[in-house]
Amino acid sequence: MTGLALLAFFAALALLAPLLAPADPAHIDLAHRLQPPGHGHLFGTDELGRDVLSRTLYGARVSLVVATAVVGLSLFAGLVMGSLAGFYGGLADTAINIYLSNAFLALPGILLAVAFVAFMGPSLVNLILALALSGWVNYARLVRAQVLAVKEREFVQAARALGASDLRLLTRHILPNIVQPLIVQGAVGMAGAVLAEATLSFLGLGVQPPTATWGAMLNDARSHLFESPYLVAFPAAAVALCVLSFNLVGDGLRDALDPRSRLREGL
Repeated sequence: MTGLALLAFFAALALLAPLLAPADPAHIDLAHRLQPPGHGHLFGTDELGRDVLSRTLYGARVSLVVATAVVGLSLFAGLVMGSLAGFYGGLADTAINIYLSNAFLALPGILLAVAFVAFMGPSLVNLILALALSGWVNYARLVRAQVLAVKEREFVQAARALGASDLRLLTRHILPNIVQPLIVQGAVGMAGAVLAEATLSFLGLGVQPPTATWGAMLNDARSHLFESPYLVAFPAAAVALCVLSFNLVGDGLRDALDPRSRLREGL
């Protein structure tokens, strides 16, 4: 519940950023640069005089959009690939699970994302595609394992004996029974996506200025770490709390959706 409350808080900040932000996050005011937190600028101002609170609020929008889009694309690709590999087996399983998955797992995900963004150019769309490209494999392997276990169950065999097509078996009988671990994996995956977006933005490969992102704010604050530590503190705290909220929600969903956990609690 703590994670859910934190997540709802960040979602509200992202949705209401235009109303809550005290100033334009891209407005430059050199006369008031590097002002500490205080009246008029609750989180202070950065090296260009931009309001840190406004930039932190707008940064939540980018992080949540990236997390939702990345997990959605990764989950869709993993669902298709994992279903094909687990349901049909044989050559399809070998091609997807052995060759294709291992080829993507041979490189660290963040390194693959950096290479993709560096080749295609930094932008929001390319950032989302890069993170989805490096993240679909985990979903595919999870789906494959679940499909392999469920497709041998009696209700699936009964539907097959009644003449159900492969598509109907997958969509009506198998996929609804494997959705619980996918929801948990998706929640945890959003935490990883927020952290990866902040990392790429910190390296200058994410959303480009003047759009405010937490990673770019941390990058801009490096040269003022000792004289103005608040420039690091606020975006770093936002990243940490957002990642924590997704992890807590994932753990809570795992406990709530796992019948063995409910059985242990009942005992």
